[in-house]
Amino acid sequence: METASRPGLRERKKQRIRDALLRAALELFLTQGYERTTVDEITAAVDVSQRTFFRYYAGKEEAVFFTHSVAASHFVDAVRARPRGEAPLEALRQAVLQGWDGIGETIERIIPVELHLRTYQLIESTPALFATHLRRSAEVEEEIARVIAEREGLDMDTDPRPRVAVAVFGGVMRVTERLWGTGEDISVAAIHQLTVSHLDAVRPALAEKWRTDGVDDTSAAVN
Repeated sequence: METASRPGLRERKKQRIRDALLRAALELFLTQGYERTTVDEITAAVDVSQRTFFRYYAGKEEAVFFTHSVAASHFVDAVRARPRGEAPLEALRQAVLQGWDGIGETIERIIPVELHLRTYQLIESTPALFATHLRRSAEVEEEIARVIAEREGLDMDTDPRPRVAVAVFGGVMRVTERLWGTGEDISVAAIHQLTVSHLDAVRPALAEKWRTDGVDDTSAAVN
């Protein structure tokens, strides 16, 4: 019998196959290139059929962004969970730093963190993947803007601040990822430090609180 805390034998087997395919795909993409890697090569590395691959992933692109989707989902949840009295930019800042601090726990259950981090370099160096990354980032930013608007009690269709703040935040994060991804140190510590320094550069302009209803719940720790 399967439980919420521990999947049953069948589900664990599915997860192992899914994760093995993902790891094989990413390792091949990184060693021989995304475009030159075929699904047949990925399935041969795991000794499963092509049909099995497509049971778990719609295609190679989905495999590249699988753990990125997991991390993005955790980030959105982290923003939603920040204290209501926290200024919007500070909520975004703390949520992203919390995400980098907890990346091991989030990703290690699927693939090694180091492999996940190296996919950022793959995306930056592959035009088709980079274009997809920008589109996906825009979709996540729209979702986050709605979370911020809800937190602040604002109508996003009449108040531009949630979208503007998230757009600024997203722009800073793209610059940070690009510099980090092209540098020599692609460790979690390096991206954490770079994120702090770049976000601190825009804090004076966007750090004020927006709420006017007296809410001041800032019980969460501030890094």
